[in-house]
Amino acid sequence: MTRERLIRPGLFLAAPVIAVGLALLVAGLVLAATGADALRVLQDTIAYGTTGRSVVAVVDKSVGYYLAGIAAAIAFRMGLFNIGIDGQYRLAAFAAAVVGGAVVLPWPLGVVLMIGVAMLVGGAWAAIAGLLAAHRGVSVVISTIMLNAIATGIIAWLLHPSRLAVQAPGSNNVATALIPEGGRLPTIPTPLGDVDGFLLVAIAVGVLTWLVLGRTRFGFELRASGMSLRAAAVAGVDAKRMIVVTMIASGAVAGLAGMPQLLGASHRYGLDFPAGLGWTGIAIALLGRNHPLGIAIAALLWAWLERSAQILDLTGISREVVTIMQGVIVIAIVVAYELVGRMIRRREQRFVGLAEAATPGEGPARAASGA
Repeated sequence: MTRERLIRPGLFLAAPVIAVGLALLVAGLVLAATGADALRVLQDTIAYGTTGRSVVAVVDKSVGYYLAGIAAAIAFRMGLFNIGIDGQYRLAAFAAAVVGGAVVLPWPLGVVLMIGVAMLVGGAWAAIAGLLAAHRGVSVVISTIMLNAIATGIIAWLLHPSRLAVQAPGSNNVATALIPEGGRLPTIPTPLGDVDGFLLVAIAVGVLTWLVLGRTRFGFELRASGMSLRAAAVAGVDAKRMIVVTMIASGAVAGLAGMPQLLGASHRYGLDFPAGLGWTGIAIALLGRNHPLGIAIAALLWAWLERSAQILDLTGISREVVTIMQGVIVIAIVVAYELVGRMIRRREQRFVGLAEAATPGEGPARAASGA
């Protein structure tokens, strides 16, 4: 029994290692096909990606990725596919920027206000998809995709000098009003450089997610509903309520994904505000097996690959090689976990068969007793 307990987590740990190894192999083949020295490129990327400045940049970049991954993981645990993270965090960041630029509060009240607005808007926007799924049977995938498009249209309409935006003289960039000092988040000084202060919020979100999903009744009901809505309903769980609450929780966390950029770097929402974090978050959640610690490692790996790719331009190699690696990692991790799951199921079935063979007569006795 002790051996089985060690083999199961060992197999799951081997899956991401195999996926990363396969991605490196594919990247090496692509580099070899272009005539580049794969080993030299690998050495250059590692050397560049491990400098002090790069480490700080990787940590800063991974904060938004991590929050988007946690948002995706919360929905995944319920068996829901929240494609709308991208629209949720952008609409939340826009609303927070508008409120932050209009309301002047001392620090940290301004920061707390904008974080609260972002979570409220993100959760409310995701709740629409949850309500449609729970009470009208609308696919969450379809509704969240449509809500992404609607969120983009709302932001584009409101982000105009005649409405909620301003245009700097001599510039084509249209953005919300600049957030005052009371609404800005200070950095965390480290020996390698200043790290985004929102890192502490991301850590708190990760710990809270782990506690709620793994140590509370709500987390048990959420996971049970994700395994089987019908079985959970038989056990007394309100399936419709769980769908709505899960989407609200996922959207509230998604609303935080854009806050590191807003509070720590740009201090306004403009046309150049980063998009696409939602899709990256889904990939990171898959890579991290929907666990807060695994998602943290996956977010750091993803950010490190993107940072290391910058050196490829100087060596005359297309940085799309890293994009290929990221895609291969996602595909390989899905396949690897499926294979691992099948291996574990086979081992469990074999273990049950051996246990039944070791206790002859117990099966017929149970059948006779109606157990």
